[in-house]
Amino acid sequence: MSTAVTPEAIITEFIASIHPNFNYVIGITAFAGCLLTLLVVLFAFSTKESRRRLVFHLNVLAIILCLILAILNGVTSGRAILDPFNLVSKNVYVAAIVFAVFPPLFYDSILLFRLFALYPPSVTPAITLVKIFAFPFCIKCARITVISLVLNDFVKSATSTAALAQHTAATWFRNPYMTAEWTMQMADNLYSVSFFLYKLHTRTSTIKRATGIAERIRQIFFISVANFVFPLFFNIAQIICITTDPSPSAGTMLLMTNDYVTVIGVLCATIWFSGTDWVRTHNESSPELLRAHKWGPGRGQSSDEQHGSAMRFAGERSVTLRGDSDSAMQSKQLSSLPNDEDHALQPYPQNKGHNLV
Repeated sequence: MSTAVTPEAIITEFIASIHPNFNYVIGITAFAGCLLTLLVVLFAFSTKESRRRLVFHLNVLAIILCLILAILNGVTSGRAILDPFNLVSKNVYVAAIVFAVFPPLFYDSILLFRLFALYPPSVTPAITLVKIFAFPFCIKCARITVISLVLNDFVKSATSTAALAQHTAATWFRNPYMTAEWTMQMADNLYSVSFFLYKLHTRTSTIKRATGIAERIRQIFFISVANFVFPLFFNIAQIICITTDPSPSAGTMLLMTNDYVTVIGVLCATIWFSGTDWVRTHNESSPELLRAHKWGPGRGQSSDEQHGSAMRFAGERSVTLRGDSDSAMQSKQLSSLPNDEDHALQPYPQNKGHNLV
């Protein structure tokens, strides 16, 4: 005797089927919004010098990859919610998977890049660079191999999007390839961060008596630890999830969340240092404006003296003196200086060395 299916059961089953995709859309959209805000802040606090650094370009590229992942996830999950019987094409579905599992290799390389601040390739012997970067290079090659095997098996397993989704659910539980990838990712990040912090400590132990430098080193230390600890927690959660939960929903959400947390951590560190450079650059570019504001009008100076006193232009360079009773005499003395001596009156050049983050 057949049993009729009630409308409530149909609705409940439909809600349960779209619930994972709904979580993907809500969660990834929130992270993408954070990245857009941080991207605006990154450009707002960057200087011409910081925008020429490679780490700035790497951060922008990481943001672009995460935004592409958000778009692909929105298209794939949105279609599964709005039209579950007409899913996206196989190519779009595979692209969403690729942008979820491959970019972490690139994000971890940004963390590894900070080692070049301690070992500039231009002055470091080649044998030293080989000793330092041999392990992360080998482990990244192993990670690329594992991910390639997973994706190759995934693409060849089915010819339709619905079949690919079923294959993912069937092969997710205790998948040895993904477990190995996340384990190697933890080892990769652990080596990069530990080696960086150890060398930072040994090379700066002799200058920690200076209060300002010690405070900056302490901030670099905490930023580096935070960039490693939070992704580490997500890696551990992913391994626990894939070995205990047969459903891939929670593990997939953790995987994409880990991608965004890693990028946001690296980006926040770059914004912090870019903000420091921005403040220093603006303070050095207008010291006389601050001095004029400090003196202020109404102290018996003439109108020229109230705006910073006499100025001498040498080509495109200018020198400003404080307004006092000897300003005319000092202006004559400056006019008698040769052009080559104008360099002594310019601000000290900014540090153009490698940035630690």
